Amino acid sequence: MTTLNLGYLATFRLVIQRGSFSAAADVLGISQPAVSLQIRQLEQFLQTRLVERTGRGIKATAAGQALLVHGERIEQAVDETLRSVSAFRHDVSGTVTLGTGATACIHLLPPLLQQLRSDYPLLRVGVTTGNTLDIVRAIEENRLDMGLVTLPVSGRALDVMPVMDEEFVFIASLEQQGMFTDLRPDALHTQPLIAFESGSGTRALIDGWFEASGLTIAPAMQLGSIEAIKRMVRSGLGYSIVPKMAVEQRADREGLCVSSLSPVLQRQLAVVMRQDKILSKGISGIIRILQRHPER
Repeated sequence: MTTLNLGYLATFRLVIQRGSFSAAADVLGISQPAVSLQIRQLEQFLQTRLVERTGRGIKATAAGQALLVHGERIEQAVDETLRSVSAFRHDVSGTVTLGTGATACIHLLPPLLQQLRSDYPLLRVGVTTGNTLDIVRAIEENRLDMGLVTLPVSGRALDVMPVMDEEFVFIASLEQQGMFTDLRPDALHTQPLIAFESGSGTRALIDGWFEASGLTIAPAMQLGSIEAIKRMVRSGLGYSIVPKMAVEQRADREGLCVSSLSPVLQRQLAVVMRQDKILSKGISGIIRILQRHPER
């Protein structure tokens, strides 16, 4: 033995407390010779006798008494060390890769990522933008840990967890606000619509809102960027229907009037992962923050 064995030190203290090798062996669940060997090796390491036999059993020598005093301090120091180190086991760390749409990336994720950094400073989150189909494919191929996408979602071996509902709202320039007093599909159908590009999940949702009234839309413009759409609307070139998160902040809706549609149009956002994905503390933390979002 080249260093002080803390286990042997604990055995020594137990022998003195119980008054015999056999009593200590019973507590430890080992043989009496094994206890005797530990005490002998401890004495060899310290190069002094630690125990002596009396008519009443085993007692500590003067050196043993000194070791007992220091042994209590050593045990307390070890306990404090273990408590300090174990606290780090509760830290959320590592890297999580997340895929989501451009609108959610711009308008939803920044405050959520800020909250994540505050709650879990050791966690790193990598964000990739794309449409729902591309994100789902990346998750299936294990290139992304999780996705925040618009339902419905189809894919093999996926776990889908709805986390929030979000309203889609009507927007127009403040100068044209008086032109739009009726926000039903049949009234808006005749007005120039600046829409999301065809093929996106967002566009499909808006198309479905009109189709529920038996109408098919022919947009005046089709753009792939929510910011480009808002710029065109501010210029008075038409109205649009956009996710509410895109005009939630005062700066985002500057120069625009914002109103709910009739009937109200909503979409549902969900976290998507592979079914065999290990639910790490980082992923669990992201899900908890998304579930606390006010839109839920």
